Amino acid sequence: MYMNLAIYGAQGYALSTYMALKNLYPQREISCFLVTSMGANASMLGGIPVKELSVFAEGMSGEEKQNVEILISTPEQVQMEIEETLENFGFRHHRRLTFARWTELMKLFHVKLGRFLPLTALPVGYHEPFVRIYMAKSHVDKPLKKLCPQPEYVFPIQVGADCCDLRVADLSDNTGEHISGKNGNYCELTALYWMWRNKLLAGGTTDGEAGQYYGLCQYRRGFDLKEDDLLRLVDNDVDVVLPYPLPYEPNIHAHHERYLKEADWSAMIAALKELQPEYAEVFPEILNQQYLYNYNLILAKKSVLRDYCAWLFPILERTEEFSEPKGSERQDRYIGYMGETLETLYFMKNADKLNVVHTECRTAT
Repeated sequence: MYMNLAIYGAQGYALSTYMALKNLYPQREISCFLVTSMGANASMLGGIPVKELSVFAEGMSGEEKQNVEILISTPEQVQMEIEETLENFGFRHHRRLTFARWTELMKLFHVKLGRFLPLTALPVGYHEPFVRIYMAKSHVDKPLKKLCPQPEYVFPIQVGADCCDLRVADLSDNTGEHISGKNGNYCELTALYWMWRNKLLAGGTTDGEAGQYYGLCQYRRGFDLKEDDLLRLVDNDVDVVLPYPLPYEPNIHAHHERYLKEADWSAMIAALKELQPEYAEVFPEILNQQYLYNYNLILAKKSVLRDYCAWLFPILERTEEFSEPKGSERQDRYIGYMGETLETLYFMKNADKLNVVHTECRTAT
């Protein structure tokens, strides 16, 4: 006899957990999502209710609480605090869905459905790739509680370096060709632009590029790549590695309405129609599905990343020109949010042309 199961959390992380459990373990009934406060959370998610913990616990006897199992499906940094809250409400049967467990759950889920192929599903090869990932850092980043050693192929780069005198990394995005001054709108994408203009276009465009992979991560979010993962890249002809996408309800367009003004969204649509009408035509289909590639994280062949940047940045620049007020007159991160949607559009549209695989996105605390 199974206990009553509830999921603590109500964002993409929790929804992906619910969808995976429902598919992989249909015998388990999940009664609801739980949150500390409703805030901006929807009242329903995945067809089941979202409830405040205090409301859920109200009127329950101690015996009834002992028959409730709660799976904490949130970022790891807040799970201990949630455990304490659950204990205070009298719930004793709870467990954390750790990063490692969530990753394994996503792997099983996507393999079963035959989509979002995991990198670890590929055989380990023999050829070592050249890998260089730039990790975006800013002078306003909050200190991490736990510092993790970075692999030798990860190079910190300060973004928005043109906007301050303090230096937090040996590399900065205001050398060579750059848009460092636009960091207030572009966020980590000023580092991607710097990579494109100063690394991906350097030394020609074809000679000696076999086995070269370049990527972008953030100081708190990055790929968790083991040695065997790197050995999977070249021999399996992997074009791009992306983080597992997160689902949103009812679709990703609704998700971005929380972060982008309608006028800015219209500006991006206008830029896309003008510069890439083929992509504009399929954009509604992409927007109406649930999965979004978050955080602008990417690792790709040098040539693939160069092509993506050549596609992306003209659209973003034209969006700035169409925006009211124009991008040069503001600093509200809106271009960075658009980058996530455009990354989703580009790689979902080209999924039949590119060998796209997925891995976990580790969040540092």
